[in-house]
Amino acid sequence: MSSSKAAAALAAGIMMLSFAAPAPAAAACDSARRPVPELSRNVAVRATLCVLNARRVRHRLGPLSLNDRLSTAARRHSRAMVRERFFSHDSLDGTTFLERIRATGYLTGIRSWAVGENIAYGSGSRSSPRSIGTAWMTSPPHRANILSRSFREIGIGLAGGTPMGSGGATYTTDFGRRS
Repeated sequence: MSSSKAAAALAAGIMMLSFAAPAPAAAACDSARRPVPELSRNVAVRATLCVLNARRVRHRLGPLSLNDRLSTAARRHSRAMVRERFFSHDSLDGTTFLERIRATGYLTGIRSWAVGENIAYGSGSRSSPRSIGTAWMTSPPHRANILSRSFREIGIGLAGGTPMGSGGATYTTDFGRRS
């Protein structure tokens, strides 16, 4: 095989890989327009991550990685807000988001860390990951968390329903960095 044919075959193979590789990410981003009640929990979480990481990429920031412990703290808080009908970073018993994150072991044995939290809820089309991401980006404190260079990891917690009791979804995103 000539070197030009080998180069063409290699280029074709690379092109095929580049089109095949982003399929799961593309599917997650495509789902971001759908209301959360229409999505499985995993698809909704991936779609939310896709929306937030797309915002970070536009600002030349690295993507956030999902972290199980942060996700546990976030999921528990979203569920509590729906179940107990409140909307706040502090739980009704006074527990702060930092205390919730500590309770998961995320900060155990760490010398240096940073954490932050965004919460939101929406009904109908306003419960979609894209809609929630857009709302957060128009709010300076929420935008600051999404675009913070300090954060490397994220936990995404979604609960069906809202603190107001209507259909929709409630979101908590817990951001973190450990070193």
